[in-house]
Amino acid sequence: MAASFSNRPDARSAANHDAQPLQAGVSLQALHTFGTKATAPWFGSFASGETLLRLLEQGPVRAAKAPTPQTPQGAMPMILGGGSNVLFVGNPSVPVLANRVMGREVLDNGPRYVVVRIGAGEVWHEVVQWTIARGWGGLENLSLIPGRTGAAPMQNIGAYGVELERTFQELEAMDLRDGSLKRFDKAACQFGYRESAFKKEHKGRYAILSVTLRLDKQAEPVLEYGAIRQTLEEMGISEPGIADVSRAVVHIRQSKLPDPAVLGNAGSFFKNPELDAEAFAALEAAHPDIPRYPLADGRVKVPAGWLIEQAGFKGKTFGATGCHARQALVIVNYGGAKGAEIWQHALRVQDTVEQQFGVRLHPEVNAIGV
Repeated sequence: MAASFSNRPDARSAANHDAQPLQAGVSLQALHTFGTKATAPWFGSFASGETLLRLLEQGPVRAAKAPTPQTPQGAMPMILGGGSNVLFVGNPSVPVLANRVMGREVLDNGPRYVVVRIGAGEVWHEVVQWTIARGWGGLENLSLIPGRTGAAPMQNIGAYGVELERTFQELEAMDLRDGSLKRFDKAACQFGYRESAFKKEHKGRYAILSVTLRLDKQAEPVLEYGAIRQTLEEMGISEPGIADVSRAVVHIRQSKLPDPAVLGNAGSFFKNPELDAEAFAALEAAHPDIPRYPLADGRVKVPAGWLIEQAGFKGKTFGATGCHARQALVIVNYGGAKGAEIWQHALRVQDTVEQQFGVRLHPEVNAIGV
């Protein structure tokens, strides 16, 4: 097979993660941002495609992948990145493999655009700051989003009017069924609002190894969404560059969202619902003050946080969990909460919002062991 990204001579290595055998009964509590207790039956990490291939050949993974009456196609191992978009409601039933493929590589450096390839195990915010420091625009609005780079195309991450799709060129992934490598361009990823083929038809099948992005050396800052422009004005900046936008976004996120290192959470728990014109008109008639963001296709995006706050959950606790006092869209672990408690609270929020507004919220967080 072709060499994976982290084995190329110009890529930074992470040899301490490489070639380690699977370990039995490993705690995952420190490896996901909710910080709830969960144990992997088997655990390993990989810093290259070659190491991942060796892990796929180990006995516990082969056993999980073997067809059974319950899983005719077999069960793939779980690939874990930064753990910032996952809730372990129960213990995973399959081996867990941590993606630590590192590397930052410039593939093309033209007069207007630069093309870079990033290892899927790289911390996303560090990648954003690396691009900004070199004057490459396109990711600044995505500053301080937690997690690692491999999760970015899976979620089509977005914030403050920008989604990853805007700069995405392609990714390389390994098929966990047979170890083959495949490249996915933008069309093959089937990007949508916090969606991609990796959350639908390809869910659980591929491990992303690298992500290739096309960045703009003369980028026009995107300032119209949220409080970016107002924050820049308060900072005394009238002609912002990409670094200024990043600083504004970081300031806004830190003022609104709890730090997962201090208070366990996975950021926004639910997606913002997108309603057709008729459904939104009915909702607006009953709630004239509802915020709205018109979409190009005629639908209207409604802030899930507003719906949750109006339903009375903002700052309200249920045992060791609840919705955060500054942002109702964020469900938190106040300390000692079990994954099942957090999930039950999410269902409580979901049901209450649907009863009051007729809108069903859909989780952005991946629940494991439901």
